[in-house]
Amino acid sequence: MTKPLIEVERKRTFTGNVDTFIATLRAHGFTQANQLHENDTYYSRSDVDFMQTVECLRVRERDGFAEVTYKPATSHATSTNDGVIMKPETNLSIAPNDTATAKQLLVNLGMIELVTVTKFRRTFTSATYPSAVIAIDEIMDVGTFIETEVTLADKAAALRTINKLERSLGVDVFPLATKPYRDMCMEA
Repeated sequence: MTKPLIEVERKRTFTGNVDTFIATLRAHGFTQANQLHENDTYYSRSDVDFMQTVECLRVRERDGFAEVTYKPATSHATSTNDGVIMKPETNLSIAPNDTATAKQLLVNLGMIELVTVTKFRRTFTSATYPSAVIAIDEIMDVGTFIETEVTLADKAAALRTINKLERSLGVDVFPLATKPYRDMCMEA
């Protein structure tokens, strides 16, 4: 039986020039995979504060795509002291015209709407690092972030890849962003 893939990610607050960083990505063999606007509406339970447990229940919308996502609570087993998050994700694709119904279903189940995060995301991939995605996220009213994400079954190998990529791309000089975008938007 093969081990399930784990998404391992780290994000940093980006204070550099986005165009210069994109040129750096291209010089390292990365190409832009997509650019899109996303609206992520986050929920919590009435009996469990997902802000405290750092769980994620969201409905994501973008052109021609929608999904409901759940990520379990953050613990010492799912995060490291250097800002790396390692969690399994459960994603349920839904028809884009069903997002209102999905949101109503969550409310009917007792979920509480927390916030909607509006994001402009550009993702970059490389044949040299097929399990990696570099994202430039511009979060409305919050700021710009670089997220390095690696999806592998081996957490240690994924972490090594993130560290190597961040060093080679010069991202490791920017401060860690350890809070989810949801929390940042709620604080803004």
